[in-house]
Amino acid sequence: MGLVRQVQVTFDCAEPERVARFWCEVLGYVVPPPPEGFANWTEFYRSLPVERQGASFACGDPSGAGPRLYFQRVPEGKVVKNRVHLDVRVGTGLVGEERLAALETECARLIALGAMRVQLLEADEENESCIVMQDVEGNEFCLD
Repeated sequence: MGLVRQVQVTFDCAEPERVARFWCEVLGYVVPPPPEGFANWTEFYRSLPVERQGASFACGDPSGAGPRLYFQRVPEGKVVKNRVHLDVRVGTGLVGEERLAALETECARLIALGAMRVQLLEADEENESCIVMQDVEGNEFCLD
């Protein structure tokens, strides 16, 4: 058996801290403590050259089971659909109306955080229902 490696999921974005804090709320992730010698992240970023201030932000699963999420500022805006997206698993094991109710409840919570609902993909012969959404910068993800 091969070596199992940890992964980090990296997002290109305009406002790294804003997008990171959104995903913390979605997933129950936490922002790690600032580097040693700094009381908070604001103090740390102020110590950097202006061009690097706010250029990145990260968060992680407090249990250590999920991947670290890293957000990096890029100059260009999002122009096409993501080639990779996250599926937020809120309906695992549920089917039919029970699954739809769980998806809709989570969808409403995420809209209140700044997400946007794109469309409901209803169950068919192969797949259960899911809701396609966008985060606060328009990155697609699914409630599954």
